[in-house]
Amino acid sequence: MPHRRRPAVRRAARLVPPVAAAALLLPLVACGSAGELRSAGATPTAVGPVRLWPDLPPVTAPPVDYGENDTQRVPGVRVPDGDVRRVDPVAVVRAELEASPDRYSGADGMDDATARAVRRCGTEPAACPVLAPYHRDLTGDGEEELVVGIRMTDQLVAVRCYLPEGGGLTRIMSTVEQLVSVELAGRDLILRAVSAGFPGYEYRTAWSWDAQQRTMLPARDEIVRVKPTPPRPGALPAPDAGGEPDADAEPEPEVAPGADAVSGAGAGRAPGAGAR
Repeated sequence: MPHRRRPAVRRAARLVPPVAAAALLLPLVACGSAGELRSAGATPTAVGPVRLWPDLPPVTAPPVDYGENDTQRVPGVRVPDGDVRRVDPVAVVRAELEASPDRYSGADGMDDATARAVRRCGTEPAACPVLAPYHRDLTGDGEEELVVGIRMTDQLVAVRCYLPEGGGLTRIMSTVEQLVSVELAGRDLILRAVSAGFPGYEYRTAWSWDAQQRTMLPARDEIVRVKPTPPRPGALPAPDAGGEPDADAEPEPEVAPGADAVSGAGAGRAPGAGAR
């Protein structure tokens, strides 16, 4: 009942001494003069998406299948206790090669020279094109997956990921690109490739695990502008010994925080390379 509460409030206010009331007002005056709110200007009007050509007929024919969600069981490879660290990556690549010896095109194609080098990895390990493997949890299930890289001709690099399940391996990603580097950011595998048609730019594709398809998919694909690194004064070009390219000669884009570099090779994206 408001007509009964107002007198109680007035009586309480009269009980506060004048000096105490002045002390309570001082912080309010100070805050108002030192930290008052100021306008940041007019807020732009939100504009929603506008559909262009709304009368276009619905799509009836399926698009071309680029094989992004193709998975394949690796024949003859066992994974003891589901521990991919106990798996030989060369044996995995050779098993797939022997299962499809005539497959030299597509997302998992391998040229003759690379195939011969893979078969000689046991006797010529220095020339083996299979790179050191990486082990990361890409699916979020708490178990590590196997990430394998294969150097190929024409500065191409094949990147393959394998999921341990049922005592064996299932390949959940395979692509071939002319790569600058491969990076891990969280559970995403990020592939960087220089653009041949856009100098000063590079392609960057983030592959992510899709639980519905149970495969790695190229979830984000973008063209990013990079800043070239100026040459050092008096620097000489690195000798071509067939090793890693000079890191100082590569353009360095702005990499997402927490990215973990896996490997790098080559320059320039091959037309039609990779799963698109």
